[in-house]
Amino acid sequence: MPARSLQPADLALRPATTGLLVVDIQDRLVPAMQGGAANCIANTARLIEGLGALDVRILVSEQYPKGLGHTVPELAQKLAAHRPQAPVLEKAEFSAVANPEIRAVVAGWQADGVRSVLVCGMEAHICVYQTVRGLAEMGLVVHVVTDACASRTAENHAVAVGLWQASGAVVTSTEAALFDLLGRAGGDAFKLISRLIR
Repeated sequence: MPARSLQPADLALRPATTGLLVVDIQDRLVPAMQGGAANCIANTARLIEGLGALDVRILVSEQYPKGLGHTVPELAQKLAAHRPQAPVLEKAEFSAVANPEIRAVVAGWQADGVRSVLVCGMEAHICVYQTVRGLAEMGLVVHVVTDACASRTAENHAVAVGLWQASGAVVTSTEAALFDLLGRAGGDAFKLISRLIR
């Protein structure tokens, strides 16, 4: 499948038409990331808090929590504080949107006008990649937050970036995404997001 050809207007992130899908940042996956989890967790925490201030939709997936544990406490606390209504849904599928319940939430977002989805999580080359590919197949513009993704090895993270791009996704960063959503300086959200990225 050729990568989707994006126009400049496709790249714009706006709070009313954007969602965030957090993929499988779970207790028992973290030790396997060999140190790569720290940035993933810290930047996802920034995203949750910043997007909470901008009233952006958030959805969280958990891969087989009976075996891999639940979303790490730091992120669970951020969600409770800043986006308590965000669904946290269990899955067995590697692609989050191959799960019928998760896919239904995303389809509901689309029906409400969402056209762009930010994605972050673990592992970059497996569940994140397959989720990115699935979201693109749904017709969404996918922005993968590379500094909020982790794999067990740097090599697999690098492979993931190529796979995301081949799927037609935009590769972005936490700071780039937050300031694109913000759009302008001034106001409480700007102060909060400026503080978050320092």
